[in-house]
Amino acid sequence: MNARFATWNTRLTQLGFIPLLLVRLVLAYGFYGPATKKWSNIQDIADWFAGMNIPLPKLSAYLAAGTEALGVLLLTLGLATRIISIPLMIVMLVAIKTVHWENGFDAGNNGFEIPLYYLLMLLTLFCFGPGKASLDYLLWHRRRS
Repeated sequence: MNARFATWNTRLTQLGFIPLLLVRLVLAYGFYGPATKKWSNIQDIADWFAGMNIPLPKLSAYLAAGTEALGVLLLTLGLATRIISIPLMIVMLVAIKTVHWENGFDAGNNGFEIPLYYLLMLLTLFCFGPGKASLDYLLWHRRRS
């Protein structure tokens, strides 16, 4: 029985790259819409940020839009995944505090449920990396060989 468990465990471990790939792609898709919306009218986003008393609203709008757009690209490729996860987590924390917190948890009420899930997925990528199906893996694996 222990040998069967060990074999099963090894096979599942070898498939660990699949959920990491899917998490990256889901996040990239999730950030695509907001990034596109921000870039389509950055001044409206800056005005919205100003209305929420976010410091330096124009700069903050560009930083948020740029971080999300870069996140889409890097998460899709699995490149600099741990690095881009940090500013994306900050964007999620700011979104939770400034936009979603007062609406409670439920996503249907524009609560913080979805940004929290994104935050947890980003934390997972930060801790475990992008997995084998990534440019990060290819670059670092080749460098070590």
